[in-house]
Amino acid sequence: MPLFGNTFSPKKTPPRKCASLSNLHLLDRSTREIELGLEYGIPTMNLAGQSLKFENGQWVAESGSFTGDHREMQRLRRRNQQLEEENNLLRLKVDILLDMVS
Repeated sequence: MPLFGNTFSPKKTPPRKCASLSNLHLLDRSTREIELGLEYGIPTMNLAGQSLKFENGQWVAESGSFTGDHREMQRLRRRNQQLEEENNLLRLKVDILLDMVS
């Protein structure tokens, strides 16, 4: 028997209060978004003077932000197409040469 009584006597915890007193958790998602203001909109950002927005999992330039760079993009696309065609032609030549060797 301990000298000063029971050394381990934890106090009882007070009962928990109700988790939520509002009825917003009973509403459907769209009503909650309207009530709580959870419409964030499309994420946008500005990089080097160009405005970009996030749509369908990709960052897309907003219309009108590529005024000066539009020609450069077209030139690069044409050059890319030319290189792809040249690459396909060279692959065909290599295949033909390999067939001739074997």
